[in-house]
Amino acid sequence: MSPLDPRLASALRELFGDALLTDPGECLAYGYDNSKRRATPSAVVLPENADQVQRLVRLCREHRTPITARGRGTNTTGASVPIEGGVVVSFERMNRILRISPDDRVAVVEPGVLNGDLQAALAEHGLFWPPDPTSAPYSSVGGNLACNAGGPRAVRWGSSRDNVLGLVAITGCGERIRCGAPTSKDSTGYDLSRLVVGSEGTLALIVEASLKLSAKPESRRSLRALYRDTGSAARAVGRLMVQAELPSALEFMDAEAVRLARERGGADIPDAGALLMIEVESAEGAVDAARDALETAARNDGLIAIDRADDAQQRESLWAARRALSPALRSVAPGKINEDVVVPVSRLAELVTRLQTLATRHDTHVVSFGHAGNGNLHVNLLHDPADAAQTKRAHACLDEVFATVIELGGTLSGEHGIGLAKRDWMARAFDTDTLATMRRVKVAFDPDGILNPGKVLPSENDAR
Repeated sequence: MSPLDPRLASALRELFGDALLTDPGECLAYGYDNSKRRATPSAVVLPENADQVQRLVRLCREHRTPITARGRGTNTTGASVPIEGGVVVSFERMNRILRISPDDRVAVVEPGVLNGDLQAALAEHGLFWPPDPTSAPYSSVGGNLACNAGGPRAVRWGSSRDNVLGLVAITGCGERIRCGAPTSKDSTGYDLSRLVVGSEGTLALIVEASLKLSAKPESRRSLRALYRDTGSAARAVGRLMVQAELPSALEFMDAEAVRLARERGGADIPDAGALLMIEVESAEGAVDAARDALETAARNDGLIAIDRADDAQQRESLWAARRALSPALRSVAPGKINEDVVVPVSRLAELVTRLQTLATRHDTHVVSFGHAGNGNLHVNLLHDPADAAQTKRAHACLDEVFATVIELGGTLSGEHGIGLAKRDWMARAFDTDTLATMRRVKVAFDPDGILNPGKVLPSENDAR
């Protein structure tokens, strides 16, 4: 960790007072995320308002000092790790819900608001904000927006980008921009909100967000369908996704995931080649008919069994297999590479089949599960980091996983983002002209490259 320029340090102390941290021990806590990558920043600032953020950016631009934005560090790709040092700006103190307008179905919030706290406040109005990543109770809205977080409900309600109406953000020039509007329709100028959301803090720092809210459904029903093989489950997914009432969640587990959930996670679940968890939310008077239609769509000649859950206790019992999976994975190996690739839904079965082939070829334990309705699969490569040969095989397997996804017309990430973990693969995912356009966009927002440097875009010399 290199110290700040004394002039910058003095200016930041004047601006932030005790909300400027420079002690290495204190800064260390802001230098890692859930990717397990780590780098210690030169300083950490804890702004309380947008004016402070704007002045911070202008000062850091003047001194050519990198800025890395941070929510709660739940990111899994290294996006919030300050690999070039500089200043981490943590939004934990900008955590106010500024306004909830039930009639407009809009909530205006600061970036440090926790997703879980927002949902609790909205529930009083019969509303919710759809993005529900696994980390929802303790991840921040700003972090959700930075990586375009989704979760199981994205299959019906969309991801973060689909549920934002407008933003206020500070660019790398230190300019405060307003994107979008708190209205349900807007066809005015360029849609900068959708550009900033998912940019992982490389274009601008979000200081306020106007969020699109939805009415909380009155009732919920769940189904668990077990299939002979992945192909049968994939065919059912295709049928489920053309129903008049779409599933609010449609989760997939491959045969290995089912086995681990049963044998190591203790879930009460029979042997199967694949599993689908299907959930529907609707008005009380319509939910049973919607559930029946989805159950009919889920039936094909590969179906082994289908179970219903009509109340909270039954739903908890059916979802236990999915919840048992993460602890089960940890019992297999101490290391896990977890990637969230996406392919067209029609090619989901082919992806799972090819993943099984890759697992055998590279002698690597591969477990796949995820959001089937979006074709968004979480591919887990299990290995022991202390075993160099095993780790090398896992990374070689991962290389082929990404190549396969691209070949199938898919994309590198559905909800985790790119960060450091997948940055080098961007050169294979996009052609030269497209990457050049992305770099020009980056320069327009951040001409000196101070915002989260080294993330998302690969080096121009990367010829992968």
